[in-house]
Amino acid sequence: MHIHILGICGTFMGSMAVLAKELGHHVTGSDANVYPPMSTQLEAQGIQLTQGYDPAQLDPAPDLVVIGNAMSRGNPAVEYVLNKGLPYVSGPQWLADHVLQGRWVLAVAGTHGKTTTSSMLAWVLEHAGMSPGFLIGGVPQNFSVSARLGGTPFFVIEADEYDSAFFDKRSKFVHYRPRTAILNNLEFDHADIFPDLPAIERQFHHLVRTIPSEGLVIHPTTEPALQRVIEMGCWTPVQTTGAGGQWQVKLLSEDGSKFEVMFEGVAQGVVEWDMTGQHNVANALATLAAARHVGVVPSMGIAALSAFKSVKRRMEKVAEVRGITIYDDFAHHPTAIATTLDGLRKRIGDAPLIAIIEPRSNSMKLGAHRDGLPESVVDADQVIWYAPANLGWDLGATAALCTVPSIVSDSLEGIIERVKSQAQPGTHVVIMSNGGFGGLHGKLAEALK
Repeated sequence: MHIHILGICGTFMGSMAVLAKELGHHVTGSDANVYPPMSTQLEAQGIQLTQGYDPAQLDPAPDLVVIGNAMSRGNPAVEYVLNKGLPYVSGPQWLADHVLQGRWVLAVAGTHGKTTTSSMLAWVLEHAGMSPGFLIGGVPQNFSVSARLGGTPFFVIEADEYDSAFFDKRSKFVHYRPRTAILNNLEFDHADIFPDLPAIERQFHHLVRTIPSEGLVIHPTTEPALQRVIEMGCWTPVQTTGAGGQWQVKLLSEDGSKFEVMFEGVAQGVVEWDMTGQHNVANALATLAAARHVGVVPSMGIAALSAFKSVKRRMEKVAEVRGITIYDDFAHHPTAIATTLDGLRKRIGDAPLIAIIEPRSNSMKLGAHRDGLPESVVDADQVIWYAPANLGWDLGATAALCTVPSIVSDSLEGIIERVKSQAQPGTHVVIMSNGGFGGLHGKLAEALK
């Protein structure tokens, strides 16, 4: 079958393409911006990519068009599909029908940490010999691919609350029907599709409604929004993590790189790993709870976590030039920015820390998070905010509210010059964006040489 994917370089659609190829389909796709890591992965899989949405790519007509949620009415390829009556489907629906049917699905949902936690869980099951399938919105370094079918009924999926397609406004995760569900956290995000937090809570409750009574829901005790979701009605056993929960930790190092795991008051073992930050400790606890639900004893899960490598673009060290370390991080929400910088600060002590932040997500562009930004960067020594041309609010006013030195730059060259003038050996530079950021990481490393 020839499947053509519109919006193929999104992390979800790109991963779905890999699975379709593995099932034996002829897969092609297009996107407005073809960029790594997804483009590299797709080309390595022999999937042909087209830049742009010229309808000519749909002639001769494929057997099925999978339409990504970034596509909307007015897009030339979408209009052609509708006018010609070509068969089309959303990505999540295709996945539910052709990959997840009849499998034990372990879903990881939440505002933050989905990609990292899904990667941890897939790795823990792999380490235990369970050969899981997975679809992850990033490239886990333990696997070097973002999706695979796997060799057993177990399938780990990053369960996103974003909508499925322009013709299906339900959250993607409503299609997945998990048996084991991690609800990591819940804050207001995706201001382009949700009016407020209660609207997202309602979608999370739609997910909870699909989990069987023989399944398991895992969530932290510290998230009031998730508590409200559960109180709307839950027909599934629940395990909780964190203070007062069944799963707890004793930190053995302040930066979260070493901690003891407790389950129902009994010590299970010590995780010692390369990760930092309280958020990753929380991700690890949820992972161990989910893995235990499918038969992985905690001690085995702990051994796996100690060998876990992070996900590409999650505090990934991309260069070290003249003693200056450059990291690439995906953080694009004030909470994620704050927890990431906190983890790094605890690891590097008093070393100079420069944060470079691109407000690129739809919610950021709409200004939904701007009030939380000044507080999110307190662990940096200085911040460079990048102002893209289409930002609809005053980034300078936000920068002025920061308690650490902050400047706004509207060019990559300006950012590079600023870092060159400020960074010295021992400085750590974190570049935070959910996009390619114009290749800033490589350009900065080159300039620092």
